[in-house]
Amino acid sequence: MADLTFNKIAGAALATGLVIFGLQNLTAILFEQQPPAKPGYAIAVAETGGGGGEAADVIPDWGTVLPKADVAAGQAITSKCASCHMFDAAGTNNIGPGLFGVVGRPPGTHPGYSYDSAMQDFAKAHNAWTYDLLYQFLKNPQGFMPGTKMTFVGLKQPQDRINVIAYLRSNGSPNYPIPAPAPAKPAAAAGAATNSAAATNSATNSTAPATNAAK
Repeated sequence: MADLTFNKIAGAALATGLVIFGLQNLTAILFEQQPPAKPGYAIAVAETGGGGGEAADVIPDWGTVLPKADVAAGQAITSKCASCHMFDAAGTNNIGPGLFGVVGRPPGTHPGYSYDSAMQDFAKAHNAWTYDLLYQFLKNPQGFMPGTKMTFVGLKQPQDRINVIAYLRSNGSPNYPIPAPAPAKPAAAAGAATNSAAATNSATNSTAPATNAAK
């Protein structure tokens, strides 16, 4: 009787073990996952429309833009430069050279300031800080003059640069000449030229069939 009871208990335990083992295998089969080809996780990024890149930044017509520039706004913008540059009439140097009278000044020549090699090389190729050069330099100093120790990120907005240059001119360089505005393209002459070209093309096309027929 005892042997029969033991056999029942052992059989029940074995059956239970087989059931558990079977369930584990079945679960592994049902929920089997393949490892990813590359470790990590994917992030869905929505595409942004309306590309096209940055518009071309052309040199302004100084004779037109400088007389209308906002000198006060330009002076306010130069507060970003105050940690490195001084604008006083004494030409005080700071981390950077004094900027009083910088418009039209030969690059790399402000007294008492030790310029880096990038500015020294630049000075060999340019006789003065012209409006064009200042406009390009202020946009991206390190891009325009590779190797310069000036770490300012630049002024990306064209009107900001125009206003700053107008202020710099007023601050020690008022006699630096502003060029005359560029002459406007004569629209009437351009239209006449276009009409003349159209008439020529029309006459050529109208005579073409007769020429072919003669052949």
